[in-house]
Amino acid sequence: MKKVDMRAYKEKLLDLRARLRGDVSTMAKVALRKSGMPGSESSGMPIHMAELGSDNFEQEFMLSLLATEEDTLGLIEAALERVEDGDYGKCVECGGVVAKTRLNAIPYTPVCIRCAEELE
Repeated sequence: MKKVDMRAYKEKLLDLRARLRGDVSTMAKVALRKSGMPGSESSGMPIHMAELGSDNFEQEFMLSLLATEEDTLGLIEAALERVEDGDYGKCVECGGVVAKTRLNAIPYTPVCIRCAEELE
């Protein structure tokens, strides 16, 4: 991959990482606020059982999203390491080239389309 392309993808990855870090931080604050921890907005018990169920569902959903975002951040970090090593754009499974259209859609992907289909 050309150095110009590599720099462009690195910038894209850094921007995406910064945005996701902000999202993760916000989601963590919301999840903690909903947890009923002392000093949180909802530290009192819900008045109705349905309200308790809604609060639990919302908190579990937020924690699930948080885990997904953290996984994505890990993939972004690995992609940035591949940029530094000069291996970005190479499939980690087969060593082939990852198409630019795939990198444009998912800049942190470690595998080509063929290997991604095989892994699923």
